[in-house]
Amino acid sequence: MYRSKPMLLFCIAFLGTLVTAFAQVSATIDSTSIKIGAQATYKLEVDANTNSLVVFPEGQTFGALEVINSYPIDTVKNDAKTKLIKKYGLTQFDSGAYTIPRQKIIIGDKTVFTDSLKLEVRTIVIDTTKQKLFDIKPIIEVDKTGSVGTWWKYILIALLVIGIVAAVLWWFIWRQKPLTEEEKIALLPPYDRAKIALKKLDESHYLKHRELKGYYSELTLIIRKYLDEKVYDHSLESTTDELVSRLKLLKQSNQIDLSAETIKNIENILRRADLVKFAKSAPDTALAEIDRNTIDAEIDHVREVLPEPTEEEKLLDKQYREAQEQKQKRNKIILTISIGVFLLIATLVGFSLKYGFDNVKDTIIGHDSKTLLEGEWVNSQYGAPPLTISTPKVLKRTPAPIPEELKQQIEVTLFAYGSILEGFNVLVSTTNLKSAEDIKIELEQVATQSISMFEQRGAKNMVTKKEEFVTPGGVEGLKVFGTGEFPSLVKDETYKGNYTMLLFNSKKAIQQVTITSKEGDKYAEKMTQRIVNSVELKIEEE
Repeated sequence: MYRSKPMLLFCIAFLGTLVTAFAQVSATIDSTSIKIGAQATYKLEVDANTNSLVVFPEGQTFGALEVINSYPIDTVKNDAKTKLIKKYGLTQFDSGAYTIPRQKIIIGDKTVFTDSLKLEVRTIVIDTTKQKLFDIKPIIEVDKTGSVGTWWKYILIALLVIGIVAAVLWWFIWRQKPLTEEEKIALLPPYDRAKIALKKLDESHYLKHRELKGYYSELTLIIRKYLDEKVYDHSLESTTDELVSRLKLLKQSNQIDLSAETIKNIENILRRADLVKFAKSAPDTALAEIDRNTIDAEIDHVREVLPEPTEEEKLLDKQYREAQEQKQKRNKIILTISIGVFLLIATLVGFSLKYGFDNVKDTIIGHDSKTLLEGEWVNSQYGAPPLTISTPKVLKRTPAPIPEELKQQIEVTLFAYGSILEGFNVLVSTTNLKSAEDIKIELEQVATQSISMFEQRGAKNMVTKKEEFVTPGGVEGLKVFGTGEFPSLVKDETYKGNYTMLLFNSKKAIQQVTITSKEGDKYAEKMTQRIVNSVELKIEEE
């Protein structure tokens, strides 16, 4: 049987170097007996060098007892030594005799374990002659809470935000807004716009208040705008002399059949307006009205002598309008996309500042390990004696390839999720010895054989660390962990990864938990820690 030990370990994956520490550590409790719900103060005292780093246990490491208070560390210095005192408030709400498991304390690069302690939790005697009793309350249904039940809220909020943004964009950008009076006038032909402008000038109070400068400014602007659009496209910025010269040149070249009287009337009014605006001339209001009527008549004369637009000009005008419409539509699209991108970036930046960029990225794009970590975990028992463990998925039973010569001596059960090739793998194995004799197998031998099994499957550059491991219930085992390069799904390629293995040696059985993950996967690291903290083993009593 001893010669078959290497074959018994083919499914075990544990690595490490056992660290032995020597330091003055003591554990005491203020009372060995408490009432249900009362607090017992558990105290750890460590004498260490002043420059040594001391790490006390944290979390639920006290077995069935609950930690209700974790007090700050007290420090007492004495020359080169320092005494560190750490206290915990423990309680339990079920009566019985409990064992406070050995606690692991890290001092520098060494690990020290305390002695276990006993604690009795007593029931409270109730005097039923004085204390009124009540019936047991009925069972009531409660809503299930969790991440799955809240997804619809996030979806509803997202749809609501998208709807609000879309409504704002439609209202301010895409909505066909009703035209204002000015916009309606702007769409009219130049002749109609000029006539409407003259009517508005009549309705003004320039002449009533003898504001001739403003009156002539408006009047000359009307004729200049009309000429700019229909006759000479630089009429607005031209001086009076330049505009008159241009009109005469157009007449001489037969481009437009303007009469000499029309050109003369326009010239006289423009020059009179220049005198009013720049020389502070003040003609009679009757003359100003005559000038207004003259401009009205000359606009009609100009319209009469203008040539009819050719088909080519009409086509160009139509193409110009269509191009303008396309330009406006393109500008709306660009503005909408810009606003959308800005809001998206602002949202991502905001969530990244609050939750971290990697977390936001993995949530949006998706990450297999993150999905497993945040999913609904399963607590199950595997093997005999039962090993309790919490995993992101139920482990499936896997056939164990036992050599024929060992089938009469051992029985192996394997439960696994994933594969070492996939980057995240959880394996629970129980090897039961069928021999009537009690045979103890050294866990370090199992660890050494496990390293060899990893390497036979293609792993290399294995780095190994070992330390004692104690479950919350006080069961002692061996923890082997480290790094290495593991085979991947791609042929002849490897990935850098981490592994953690827990190994227990009970009566006629070797039980193990093996976890492998890719290096740098922070979600896999959290899953590994959560799985390791959940491991519990029920050892058969001798």
